[in-house]
Formats: sequence, C-alpha cells, structure tokens
Amino acid sequence: MTQPPSSNTSRLSGADLIKLKRYLIDSLSRGMESEDVLSEHRSEFIQQHLKDVYNQAHLNLSEDVQRMIFQDVQNDMMGLGPIQPLLDDPDVSEIMVNGPKNVYVEKQGQLVRTNVTFDDDAHVMQIIDRIILPLGRRVDPDSPTVDARLPDGSRVNAVISADSARRPFDHDS
Repeated sequence: MTQPPSSNTSRLSGADLIKLKRYLIDSLSRGMESEDVLSEHRSEFIQQHLKDVYNQAHLNLSEDVQRMIFQDVQNDMMGLGPIQPLLDDPDVSEIMVNGPKNVYVEKQGQLVRTNVTFDDDAHVMQIIDRIILPLGRRVDPDSPTVDARLPDGSRVNAVISADSARRPFDHDS
C-alpha cells in the first residue's frame, strides 16, 4: 500500500496535494467497501479517515487546508468532483470544462471563467465517465463525442480530442 506524502509542515506543494488526495480517495474507497459504509454515513467516515491519516502521517495541516481537502475528497467520492459546487449553484445554467485548468460557467447569460480546476486530464475523464457510464454511454478515442440527457433533464455533451491533449466537457442545466 502506498503511503501518504509525509510532512510536518502545513505547506504541501500542488503535486503533493494531488498525491495526498489520490491516496486518501484510494484508501477511503477500500475502507468503505470493506466496511460496507452506508451512503448516509459516508461523510462522517471520510472525515474520521482523514483525521486518522493526518495523525498517522504526522501531517500538520491548517484548518483551512484540512477543510479544502475534505471538500475535494468528498466531492470526488460522493459527487462530480471539482464541478460539484457549480452543479449545486442554482445561478449556474451551464458548465464548460475545456481541460483541467479551464472551467467556465454561464450565470445570468454571462460566460465567466472560474477558479475551479481538475488535477489533470485523467481526473476530467474520470468525472466524464462517472456522468455518462450510468447512462450506458461512453467517450473515448474511438467514440470521441457523447451527447446525453441526465435523469433530471440536464444535457451533457462531452468531446475529447483524438490525441487526448485537451478534453473538453460541457454540462448544460
């Protein structure tokens, strides 16, 4: 089993933070599966697991960083990752992801770039798959576009490039 990045400071590099979140998600997934955690108890399970890992790895993280990691991990495990807060915002009528660092929303008819980011292209693809696989759809180099309706009526359109250099994603409420 991989160990989390060890640090006794409250500063983690962006790469270390990504590694830590991936470690946490991997170990939480195994823990929830082995302990058969009910969906209504997952948030508490995640919170406790994060505290345990911080203590075991002697991570001295600020409360703000701990809250951010908890929210990111919870959104990745129980929602649609970094775009979950945008989906929860009733003022957002459309979400456009044009790569891991280029996320835009439409609010009141205005297109606005957000500070929302994905870890990398693989993270974008993971969220696209989480959205479309339950609909019986797929997107990959052999089938680089998908247009579908979610059960709530929202439209999802995803287009990936054949070379996977950029992987746009579009969600329209």
